Amino acid sequence: MKLIVGLGNPGKEYENTRHNAGFMVVEKIRFDLNFPDWQSSNRFKAFVSEGQIAEEKIILVQPQTFMNLSGQSVFLLANFYKIGPEDIWVIHDDLDLELGRMKISFGEHSGGGHKGIESIIDSLGSKKFPRFRIGISTSEKEIGTLDSSAFVLQKFNKDEKKIINEVIAKVKDSVILAAEKGLEAAMNKYNSL
Repeated sequence: MKLIVGLGNPGKEYENTRHNAGFMVVEKIRFDLNFPDWQSSNRFKAFVSEGQIAEEKIILVQPQTFMNLSGQSVFLLANFYKIGPEDIWVIHDDLDLELGRMKISFGEHSGGGHKGIESIIDSLGSKKFPRFRIGISTSEKEIGTLDSSAFVLQKFNKDEKKIINEVIAKVKDSVILAAEKGLEAAMNKYNSL
């Protein structure tokens, strides 16, 4: 069993913002693989949808706690399903990667300033969970014209939307490959692109 957690902020005003790239990927997985509609769970402070990839039971998760408290939802789910950190796959935006890039990593040293990841590390007491990282950085951000917290809450413009949609499809494919053939197979294929 795997928990596949897409990070983001709930609510219409946050849809299609950079910080919600994780939400976008789990929605793409849910839709493309015909998982059931999202179920709102107060118990887990999340939207959840259960299905299968290959022989593996998959629980897709969109925490509804707001980004900075994502760990609350992940902890409740991990506790209930008795799932260890290595079976909790977290999909999130990453300011250290350029828009159009993705990277799969495991056991990163810290959250790298990403409050959602830091919350999950704190809640689980471990950094040993796979992360599917989605680049959202642009030259605008790199030259420092925008504060990070304002930048991540921006919506993608028309040109960026095309790029992010391609990356979302790629991340979805990498998650499916990881579920079918293992994390290493997905890392070998997608981290070299």
